[in-house]
Amino acid sequence: MDNGIPDLDSISRQLINSNRPRKPKMLVVDDEPDNLDLLYRTFRREFNVLRAESGASALSVLATEGEVAVIISDQRMPEMKGTEFLSKTVPRFPDTMRIILTGFTDVEDLVEAINSGQVYRYITKPWNPNELKGVVQNAAQTYELLKQRSEEQQRAQAQIDLLATIMQVAQSCDSRESCLKPIAKAFSDSFFADCCILQLLEDNKLTTARGIYKKFEISENFLEKDPLVQEALTHQQPMVWVDSTSAPSVVELEHYQREGIQAHLLIPIIYREQLLAMLSLQWQHTGRLAFTSLVREDELKLIYLLAQQVGLVLDSRPVLVNQL
Repeated sequence: MDNGIPDLDSISRQLINSNRPRKPKMLVVDDEPDNLDLLYRTFRREFNVLRAESGASALSVLATEGEVAVIISDQRMPEMKGTEFLSKTVPRFPDTMRIILTGFTDVEDLVEAINSGQVYRYITKPWNPNELKGVVQNAAQTYELLKQRSEEQQRAQAQIDLLATIMQVAQSCDSRESCLKPIAKAFSDSFFADCCILQLLEDNKLTTARGIYKKFEISENFLEKDPLVQEALTHQQPMVWVDSTSAPSVVELEHYQREGIQAHLLIPIIYREQLLAMLSLQWQHTGRLAFTSLVREDELKLIYLLAQQVGLVLDSRPVLVNQL
């Protein structure tokens, strides 16, 4: 324990292992197949390289695949210039790094595109492989920094919103039961969980009083059957399960398989040394975890501390005995 906060280092390590970074995506666009093949071979080891032979087909690829870290596009292509194509990607993917390959001195188009932030750099044909690799490496690093900054800002705003919701609930709800669902929704929204359950405890056992915010159907109260719950209650410590080849076999509940749960975080809510409730956060995609890019112990401590703030609300609210 550290100032009443559990040692969450082991949980952090599990989440780090589950979210090892995959190859970043790159989209290369050129109407010459030989150039596409060359770009693919150049970057396939470091990137998941997607290919398109025109601006229109590249937009279709992005519509299907989503955001990519880097786009390398030829400038002179039939129907749509590279700068025109790249400008169409800015509104939806503002953080993507865009690089133009050109064999012509299209100075006016390139200067306008660079000044407007639509193009990161341009490389003249025939390009120097080492120069191109250096530019792409810098572009990928810049993309990661932009995403990190964006995620940190979103995370900070989510935390502010969550604390505001907890305070609002404390002032407006007239019983513990009426507090549960709005708090569950706030945690789900803040940490991008696909399901959040806040369930009251009595004599260290789950009661029937719970608040659920979910994006999929729950046909049963599976928490009563989940061995992780008993572990969390016994040790009064957070518990985490992450789907992986090394995941403990004890978690073989139908709920995990049916709903495709990939990560489950359980946090006992304790106030004045009493167990008041259990908070369950579930994700169907670990990539949606709010702390995907920076899985650190201090972030897990933050989730824990925010959960304990709920104890203040629950302790001050009366219990509707007839519902327990």
